Amino acid sequence: MNRESAALPGDPPGGRRAALVWGIGVAVYFVAVIFRTSLGVAGLDAADRFDVNASALSTFSILQLLVYAGMQIPVGLMVDRLGTKKVLTLGVVLFTAGQLGFALSPSYGTALAARALLGCGDAMTFISVLRLGSRWFPARRGPFVAQVAALFGMAGNLVSTIVVSRMLDGLGWTATFAGSAAAGAVVLVPLVLFLKDHPEGREPPPAEHAGATFVRRQIALSWREPGTRLGMWVHFTTQFPAMVFLLLWGLPFLVEAQRLSRETAGGLLTLVVVSNMVVGLVYGQIIARHHAARAPLALGTVAATATVWAATLAHPGDRAPMWLLITLCAVLGACGPASMIGFDFARPANPPERQGTASGIVNMGGFVASMTTLLAVGVLLDVTGDDYRIAFSSVFVLETLGVTQILRLRARTARRERERLVASRVEAVHVPA
Repeated sequence: MNRESAALPGDPPGGRRAALVWGIGVAVYFVAVIFRTSLGVAGLDAADRFDVNASALSTFSILQLLVYAGMQIPVGLMVDRLGTKKVLTLGVVLFTAGQLGFALSPSYGTALAARALLGCGDAMTFISVLRLGSRWFPARRGPFVAQVAALFGMAGNLVSTIVVSRMLDGLGWTATFAGSAAAGAVVLVPLVLFLKDHPEGREPPPAEHAGATFVRRQIALSWREPGTRLGMWVHFTTQFPAMVFLLLWGLPFLVEAQRLSRETAGGLLTLVVVSNMVVGLVYGQIIARHHAARAPLALGTVAATATVWAATLAHPGDRAPMWLLITLCAVLGACGPASMIGFDFARPANPPERQGTASGIVNMGGFVASMTTLLAVGVLLDVTGDDYRIAFSSVFVLETLGVTQILRLRARTARRERERLVASRVEAVHVPA
C-alpha cells in the first residue's frame, strides 16, 4: 500500500490551520506526559517521603496505569460520541488536580488517590489527539502525524528527566509538583478558546446512539477487525519495556544495581527519550511511504530490545559496562515509536465513527503490559532481595506472548486490508452520475 492508495475522497486538506489546532491538542498531551512520568525521576524520593518498600512504590505507577488502561475503551467511546474538545477539557482538569493533589498529599493513601486521578485525566489525552489528527489531516499523513504527536509526548518525558529532577533537588517535593501543576492551567486556556473538533464543512454524520446497545456494538465491531487486535498486540509487545524503565524502575536499576550516580542515571534516561524522538521521525516517514514495513519494524524492535536486555542482565560481574547500558537505553528508545505502529494497523480497519473506540482498544494493550510488568518487577525485587536480574527477566515472558499473537494475526490483517483497498478503488471508479 503506497501513499497514493491511502488517499481517500473527502480527505481533510491539512495545512497551517490544521497544524495550529492539532498543536493545541499536542500541547495538552505534552503536559500530560510530564505529569505521568514525573514519578520516574522521583521514585527514590517517594519511597523516602512515604516510607514504603519496592512493592508499595510500584503501586503508584500500577494504579495510575490501571486507571489509564481501564479508561481507554470508555474514553474512545466518549471521543466518538462527544468529540475531542469536551474530552480533552475534562482530561486537563483531572490530571492537573491529580498533580496538585500529589504535591500536597500528606500520606501514602492520599498520594495513591492523586495518582489515580492523574491517570484518569491522562487517559483522555492521546486518543483525543489521534482523533484530532484524523479529522484535520489527510489519511496518508496519519502515520507521520501520529509519530510526531508521540514525539512531543517524549519531549514531555524529557522535561521530566531533566527539569523535574533538577527541581526536586533544588526546590523539594511540594514546590516541584505544585509548581508543575500550573502547566495544566496554561494549556487549558487555548484549548477552551481555539480548539475545534473538525474543519468547517466537514462535520461527521451524526451517530446513532442507543445507550448500552450502541456501546456494545462499537466495541464488538472494532474488536471483530483483525487489524484492531493486531494493533493492540503490537502496542502490548513493543511499548512496555521502555515504559517500565522510564516510568519507575530505570532510575533505581541504574543507581542501586549498576551503582551509577543519579546524574549519570538521569543522563541515560534522557538518552532513552532522545532516541525515541529520533527513531519516531524515522519510523513515521518509513511507514507513511511503505505500509508493508509496519510488521517488520515492530518485530525487529522487539527482537533488538530482547537481545540487548538479555545481554545486560546476563553480563558477568556486578555491573554491566557503560557501553552496554548506553546501547540498552538507545534501543529502548525505539519502543515508543514501534508501539505507534499498532494504531497504523487499527486505523485503516475501522471507519471514522469507530476510530476513537479502536484507538482505545489498541492503547490499552501497552499499558496493560506495562502495569503487569511494573507489578512483577516490584514483587520479584522484594522476594529476591533486590535481584534486578531476576526481576527484569519478567520482560521476556510478555514479549513472547505478544510476538505469538502478532504472528497469528499478521496474515489475516494483510488480507483484509487488500480486500478494502480493492473495494475502495472500485467505489472510486464507479461513482454514480
